[in-house]
Amino acid sequence: MKTASWHPHYKQLMGSCRHFINQDMVRSIQEVYKQTALPSGFDYKVSQALQIAHIAVTELGLGNSAVVAILLYPLVKDKLYQDNIEAQYNVEVATILRGMDRIKQLYSKTPSLDTENFRKLLLTLAEDVRVIMIMLADRLHTMRHLSLKSPEKQQYIARETAFLYAPMAHRMGLYKVKTEMEDLSMKYTVPSIYKEIASKLAETKRERDQYIDQFIEPLRQKLTAAGLTFTIKGRTKSIFSIWNKMKKQNTTFEGIYDLFAIRVILDSPIDKEKAECWQVYSVVADMYQPNPKRLRDWLSNPKANGYESLHTTVMGPEGKWVEVQIRTKRMDEVAEKGVAAHWKYKGVQGEATMDQWLKNLREVLENPELNSNEYLDEFKLNLYDEEVFVFTPNGDLHKLPKGATLLDFAFSIHTHVGSTCVGGKIGSKNVTLKYVLNNGDQIEVITSPNQKPRPDWINIVVTSKAKQRIRQVIKETQTKQANAGREILLRRFKNWKLELDEARLSRLAKKIGYKNLSDLYIEIADEEIDILEFREQYLDFDKREEPITAPPKATEYTGRGPKHEDVLIINNETKGVQYTMAKCCNPIFGDEIFGFVGVSGGIKIHRKDCPNAPQMISRFGYRIVKAAWEASSGQQNICTLHVTGIDDLGIVTNISSLISKEKSVTLRSISINSDAGMFEGRLVLTVTNTQELDKIIQKIRTVKGVQQVTRI
Repeated sequence: MKTASWHPHYKQLMGSCRHFINQDMVRSIQEVYKQTALPSGFDYKVSQALQIAHIAVTELGLGNSAVVAILLYPLVKDKLYQDNIEAQYNVEVATILRGMDRIKQLYSKTPSLDTENFRKLLLTLAEDVRVIMIMLADRLHTMRHLSLKSPEKQQYIARETAFLYAPMAHRMGLYKVKTEMEDLSMKYTVPSIYKEIASKLAETKRERDQYIDQFIEPLRQKLTAAGLTFTIKGRTKSIFSIWNKMKKQNTTFEGIYDLFAIRVILDSPIDKEKAECWQVYSVVADMYQPNPKRLRDWLSNPKANGYESLHTTVMGPEGKWVEVQIRTKRMDEVAEKGVAAHWKYKGVQGEATMDQWLKNLREVLENPELNSNEYLDEFKLNLYDEEVFVFTPNGDLHKLPKGATLLDFAFSIHTHVGSTCVGGKIGSKNVTLKYVLNNGDQIEVITSPNQKPRPDWINIVVTSKAKQRIRQVIKETQTKQANAGREILLRRFKNWKLELDEARLSRLAKKIGYKNLSDLYIEIADEEIDILEFREQYLDFDKREEPITAPPKATEYTGRGPKHEDVLIINNETKGVQYTMAKCCNPIFGDEIFGFVGVSGGIKIHRKDCPNAPQMISRFGYRIVKAAWEASSGQQNICTLHVTGIDDLGIVTNISSLISKEKSVTLRSISINSDAGMFEGRLVLTVTNTQELDKIIQKIRTVKGVQQVTRI
């Protein structure tokens, strides 16, 4: 790269910005370019970077670190510069370059930019506020040279500037940048209206300037005579703001009476500010007839962003309405620069919002002394650390609270997606339901038709929406189970030629210990109740309707155990006790267990970690019997495993082959469902004890593609 190709923009940067930047540092970058083998046409990128750097310094007030980052970025972006930037320059340059690269990647992820959430995400990813400023400088440069783009790109860039960049510049207090962006956007999106307004403003400029002088001069004399210290000036409104007024008022250009505003700025001590502002208003109102409907008092009640001013509209010479803005020098600085007069950079409060916080930047950006001291170097963006912003594969943006999981994200898309979610993918990485989201993640949710919400999901999610949806779906499932249980009972009673009296059934359910009939029906559907035994109970209750006593004490079922132990001992020789293994959890030797006494006295053995255990213990504590294994009988018991992982060719064969080699384990059934590169399987095995089960689980986990194996 020859120095000549930098020439006029390099000279412009070094000349007009010599008080703001370290020229030796910029020259060192020039040397980097000279020593780098650059591809053909790269000088255009260099020229562009120099122009953006000039805008950043002269119009946005940035300093050394920002300029260095802007000039290095073309090399870094194209991987032509591999040195350690932090060591060669400083931490700030490295941070800015990292932020610029992250923003570039963000643009490649999503076409959906027209949202407030996207602006927040930009700020979150940028990390250093100077990245946002550089984005604005880059976009302002693009808008000034938009005529070089194709018509299609002109439209897209102009619209994007209007809804994304101009509002961001406004929020940061960069009002001049914001106004220019809005006008240039309008120039390309509605060129005919832009040209019409610009032409009419040009035609009426001389007349307008004369009128402003005619209005101001007598007012200046009156205010001077009153002993006030002030400046007074007229300001023509921007083309974009005039167009907005035309649309809001549904009128033509000629119908807009306030094409300009007169601004009186007082140099007043703080304790006299309001009094002197009202004194000016009194003088104006004495000279020109005010419109009482157009008085805006932001002195007594400042705007939320700190704006203070007194606005009035008066009838000026020739019967024309004129807006007059009255404020002090301090108020004008707040209006133009944001709330920055007494701001200390290291004293920014963490609870400050973007509207309050970023407006303070203007003071830094327009103060050369502050810029030369690089106060911005410690100025970081931590505005949205309580939120995360993530994307769908199509680029749609979702905002969730910090700490939200993949399951929260799935429910934010749709209840069905959340209810059937089994995992997700971020790039090529597979993640579980519990994965905690990070800013900028682009996530593919993986679902399975066999998946259903479980009560423990409530502990995985953090959003109220997800919790509500999970409870809702579980409740709907329980309602379906209750309906199914009722149908089973009705069908069986009909077969027995018995009439089912629901009032009597309800009393029976409450006597047994159920809160309502729905709980009874659910247990019938889940086969937790022996239907034949329940019939006898119902018939007996039908005859006597006598109170049903609680089941006998567990001491009556202790089998061969010591007499002092209130425990049911499970072994081959247990006699006089009718017990079965519960189908809901399929306990095997080695599991911690308990017994649950049925309505007719039979006992079902459950694992202590059975999904139904909490409900049974809390609702029917008096029907719980302590139980323990005495010795392994060698009998094989059924157990079910849930397997998930990456879908791989031959996964079923590999798992089946592994299990077949185990002498004490039998595979009764296997079912595998795959979707989007992931699989979900259900294995039904028979084993003799938990030790064998643990061994087979460990071996299955070694199969290629298997990620998780859990016992159901």
